[in-house]
Amino acid sequence: VQLQASGGGLVQPGGSLRLSCAASGGTSSTYQMGWFRQAPGKEREFVASIFWGGGSTPYANSVKGRFTISRDRVKNTAYLQMNSLKPEDTAVYYCAVRIGRITTSQSMRDSSYDYWGQGTQVTVSS
Repeated sequence: VQLQASGGGLVQPGGSLRLSCAASGGTSSTYQMGWFRQAPGKEREFVASIFWGGGSTPYANSVKGRFTISRDRVKNTAYLQMNSLKPEDTAVYYCAVRIGRITTSQSMRDSSYDYWGQGTQVTVSS
């Protein structure tokens, strides 16, 4: 499975960005896709997750109500819509895929994922 993340950039506080993660290879109907982020000097942290076949979409408390994860089955692409961005959202954002459904708690751990995209930088600054 290959993942291509895009959509990052520089945005002012309060602004919006939409990240995309295009997946190729494998059987997408069995994908569990997650978004993680890593800020300078910090550990990688969970942001949101979605199962390709539908179901719950857990979010980190820090982004709940501001970020929305979705997927387009035809395009084999997942999205992370980020609204009301804050400086503390500044990080490199990574998408990852696990083949096969996992529990919600498992989906929030980066060790649960098999494939990773290259990351896209998001900078929130005035």
